[in-house]
Amino acid sequence: MAYDRRVETDEPTGAHDGTLVHGLVWSTWALFVGLATMLVGAGLFVTLIGVRAEREGFPTVSIGLIGAGYYLGFLVGSRLALRALHTVGHIRVYAALASVLAATILGVGLVVHPVPWILLRLVSGACLAGQYVVAESWLNELCTAENRARILSLYSLVTTVSYGVGAFGLVIFDPDVVTGFCVAAILIALAVTPVALSEEAVAPMAEHPAHISLRELFRIVPTGVIGSALVGLAHGSLIALIATYASKIGLSRSEIALFVLMPTAGSLLLQMPISAAADDIDRRAVGSLAAATAAGAAIAMLLLEPTSWISFGAMAVLGGTTYPLYAIAGAYTNDWVPVDTLAAVASQLIVLYGAGALTGPFLTSMLMSALGTDGYLWSIAAIHTVIALFLVLRMLQWRAPLRAKPWNEVALAGRVFYLPATAVGMGRRLRANRLARVQLPGMPPLEHDEPR
Repeated sequence: MAYDRRVETDEPTGAHDGTLVHGLVWSTWALFVGLATMLVGAGLFVTLIGVRAEREGFPTVSIGLIGAGYYLGFLVGSRLALRALHTVGHIRVYAALASVLAATILGVGLVVHPVPWILLRLVSGACLAGQYVVAESWLNELCTAENRARILSLYSLVTTVSYGVGAFGLVIFDPDVVTGFCVAAILIALAVTPVALSEEAVAPMAEHPAHISLRELFRIVPTGVIGSALVGLAHGSLIALIATYASKIGLSRSEIALFVLMPTAGSLLLQMPISAAADDIDRRAVGSLAAATAAGAAIAMLLLEPTSWISFGAMAVLGGTTYPLYAIAGAYTNDWVPVDTLAAVASQLIVLYGAGALTGPFLTSMLMSALGTDGYLWSIAAIHTVIALFLVLRMLQWRAPLRAKPWNEVALAGRVFYLPATAVGMGRRLRANRLARVQLPGMPPLEHDEPR
């Protein structure tokens, strides 16, 4: 398959891309409103359960297992949702999963014990994974390669900001009583309304698209497969234990809510510029620099007073640079797969993300048990460093043009990311020249189409 997204043309595309993005957002407003409402409730729920577990004196490993149970549900829910999606369609699957999720949250509020909480978090993870399959397959079938990163990042921004707003509800609701859990369930029940009342013509029709296995997906685009799993590992560690970390460093209830909100605030500022850059230049270059910045923010927090305002700012930078990574990995993967496999690819990416996120909370909780509270930040710094190095390695192995558009059409954010990316490009050229000198007659050419 040719690397068509990177081919430069003389035809201006900026205004056309903006019109496509605006029209797509307008036609899917019900999905965005429904997801936003649902994730406000989900954010409130996750923050309440994290602080409540700490107050109940659950062991750190048990708290990690509760978080891991959520991501184990991802592995189950994404597959079940994909099957249901092809049978009854997007809107019915969305409504059914929302009702089960609301009931699950009420169950957590009524029964306080690690074992049922692990099981109920598994169910809640399955439900949310299904909702993500609905949303991502819906959007991927409508967007194009030229605007995919922007659209997926807008989707990621809506989910992240809504999640953070819900987390701030900790200021209002006491985690020791059931009221907050009830409000979270009510919000999720209300999230069905805009999607259920949307026009049927807007949602993709229920059909049976082509299946794609993880092995086949890895053969086509290993960068997207491994990258999605590593991003899941990073986000699982960050999200599942952030409230527990904030509680352990001695923050008050209102300070915990603000601390949990900081990654969302950073995402609000940086998500769209980073995604715009990823549409204009090599997505891997943007992802590697973003991951390196996230690792640097975590290391800075290790050197600072954890309760200082500078640490709060560093957490905002961490969130603003890590949250776009999933959209970048997804957009890069979808650049290379056939159109009729987009729904199956969305499901596989969520499985990969869930597998990484399932492992993340458990490993980070173990590291916190061994190293103390700082183990949380060491884990995040290490994972993002691995992501950055992996993407640089893939750029060295699979050589492609750094720019997707002519220079005068590259957005300002893309130009900023392009500068450090050229250093990697120079390294690729030097490596290619070195290999060319030792290439024997009859060997295949160095430039090839695999792996990506």
